[in-house]
Amino acid sequence: MGFYIRVEQTVNLYVEDLGPKDGQPILFIHGWPVNHKMFEYQYNQLPKKGYRCIGVDLRGFGKSDQPWEGYTYNRFADDIRAVVDALQLKNFILVGFSMGGAIAIRYMARHLGHQVSKLALFGAAAPVFTKRPDFPYGMAKEDVNKLIKETYRDRPKMLSDFGDIFFARCVTESFKNWFHGLGLEASGHGTAMSAIALRDEDLRGDLSKINVPTAIFHGVQDKVCPFELAEAMHAGIKGSELIPFHYSGHGLFYCELEKFNSELVQFIT
Repeated sequence: MGFYIRVEQTVNLYVEDLGPKDGQPILFIHGWPVNHKMFEYQYNQLPKKGYRCIGVDLRGFGKSDQPWEGYTYNRFADDIRAVVDALQLKNFILVGFSMGGAIAIRYMARHLGHQVSKLALFGAAAPVFTKRPDFPYGMAKEDVNKLIKETYRDRPKMLSDFGDIFFARCVTESFKNWFHGLGLEASGHGTAMSAIALRDEDLRGDLSKINVPTAIFHGVQDKVCPFELAEAMHAGIKGSELIPFHYSGHGLFYCELEKFNSELVQFIT
């Protein structure tokens, strides 16, 4: 069932609510630059096991409103809080992929883990997405600037080029076209502004504020968020579990689909 939730006076987010309403809720935060439909192959399976899957399109993406402003981790986290409160979620599992993982971490820190029982981070763009003088891992800021420039110049080509480094294992052309289409559903400006957040935000101070069981799923061959980011998160989040996906790139949710779903069920059970 799809519907809208108002998170600001002029901003509504599209939400998909799948599975039994009395099931354990799992709230999914998608990555840049796609939308909640990227988790199709989890939504297909988890409700069969009794889980309630809630997918949210972040502002500027998918079917959600596309405001000119508000593309910061703080605002994204506040939007998630508004969804949690509107649905009156309690004891829910928060999961986030790539930029969605970064937003999940900011939610945990900014909203003190409000109603979250467990946290799962998939190829998260954290603790820092871009290289810094004191953090030598991640993308170069110049490469992110190029993504932003290409978003405003030729967004379909940018998405296609970005997709070429997304999956480590071969995927069909049909699948690549489908995934590419998810990116095209987004606002061009929202895509660019979110890339600025990816480039500039720093979550290192947030990690120590996470105090729920946390699993870090990460592709060893990830070319977008290198595996060193997972190791840094693992070191910074007390008691976290690091689950490497040896044959996956950034798109571990599909590269090793069966292992991904199996490990997720094992963690959330």
